[in-house]
Amino acid sequence: MDAVTVLSAEVLLFDMDGTLVDSSASVEDAWRRFAARTGLDAEAILAVAHGRPTVEVIAAFAPPGMDVAAEAARIEAEEVDRTEGIAEIAGAAALLGSLDPDRWAVVTSATTELARRRLAVVGLPQPQVLVSADDITNGKPNPEGYRMAAEALGASPASAVVFEDAEAGLLAGQGSGAATVVVGAYDGPAAEGLPRAADLRSVGTRSNGAGLEVVLGG
Repeated sequence: MDAVTVLSAEVLLFDMDGTLVDSSASVEDAWRRFAARTGLDAEAILAVAHGRPTVEVIAAFAPPGMDVAAEAARIEAEEVDRTEGIAEIAGAAALLGSLDPDRWAVVTSATTELARRRLAVVGLPQPQVLVSADDITNGKPNPEGYRMAAEALGASPASAVVFEDAEAGLLAGQGSGAATVVVGAYDGPAAEGLPRAADLRSVGTRSNGAGLEVVLGG
């Protein structure tokens, strides 16, 4: 039997892409199209883009004179329209469906429109609290989004468990003060020493008085 990790929490906060929704092919295609039409290095962009707001990634690579906002809007529009190959991360629907809607939120670097579109496409429930790139001033790895989501649920960030799959998001989760779980195989620096779940099938919850116990593995 695998080792079991139990974490106490009042609320659960989920990243979307790579944590609830597998959109990796769609995201990569969007960045490759952007690089091809702008003459930028696709591999360099892809190395840092995952988990970060589109507009911030573009700004980091934009040559003088590029309209960063317009390019970001174009990429987002393309991704809303292109849903082929997007799928649920295994166990996501069952886990979210088992939770009180007041106990969980989604914190994503996507826009609100794109996030709700992807969740709908793969059949996941819409969260009552969704913190997107539209809602924050500083994107991941800044912890602003996770702090905002916990507070919107009436909880302290320190009483939350964050589920993330990428460097920027893991840093954001830890920076918020929340216990942070690595979903998937990512093994970069921010993942070192953190509890893990191969996918969401290995995550369960049970009532613990006024809060929850999050059970990983077993």
